[in-house]
Amino acid sequence: MNEIFLDTETTGLSFRDNHKIVEIACIETKDLIPTNKIFHKLINPKRNMPEEAFKIHGFSEEFLSNQPTFDQIVEEFLNFIKGKKLIIHNANFDLSFLNGELGLLKKKSIDKTLVIDSLEVARNKFPGISNSLDSLCKRFNIDISRRVKHNALLDCELLREVYINLLDVKEPKLNLSSVDQEVARCTNKEKIYNKNILKVSEVELKKHKEFLKSDLKKNFY
Repeated sequence: MNEIFLDTETTGLSFRDNHKIVEIACIETKDLIPTNKIFHKLINPKRNMPEEAFKIHGFSEEFLSNQPTFDQIVEEFLNFIKGKKLIIHNANFDLSFLNGELGLLKKKSIDKTLVIDSLEVARNKFPGISNSLDSLCKRFNIDISRRVKHNALLDCELLREVYINLLDVKEPKLNLSSVDQEVARCTNKEKIYNKNILKVSEVELKKHKEFLKSDLKKNFY
């Protein structure tokens, strides 16, 4: 089963408070090796952008007004993730928004049994300390200098590196130039795919497969 590293950006913290998704990014891997397939959409939330959220991701209401709405991209999104293991950091947050939007469209919710929450993995490995994506990147000496603003696609790339390190394996150095180009699409409207394929060792692959079969994931939900 292929994996999907997934992240979203939103207008706020709670779907119940009428906050919406403004960005979805997915990077597909096979045994943690990128397949060169990505899903990346900016979304018109059809509401105002709170100043606090704008400071985090930099997407203005005016800019997003020209982007598609969630109902216009939902089928493409569901087809992209269908039948794949989803790896999400703080999965409950992203799933609350995704399943909330799917519910409004009378679509089936994402199956939580297909989700690995890397935050829970990190909390089991490093209890009692911060396990935010930033904190984990610093802990594993992963370069976050490009992360000036939160960006779902860049965060997916960083999460992949973090996840491999959480499995107690050494991650090869990742060239993020392709991600920079896709991030630039937010303003330049240019679609670029990741062409840098990193090799995962047999040890890494074995660790990953053992983790997917472990009892640890039963504690996620």
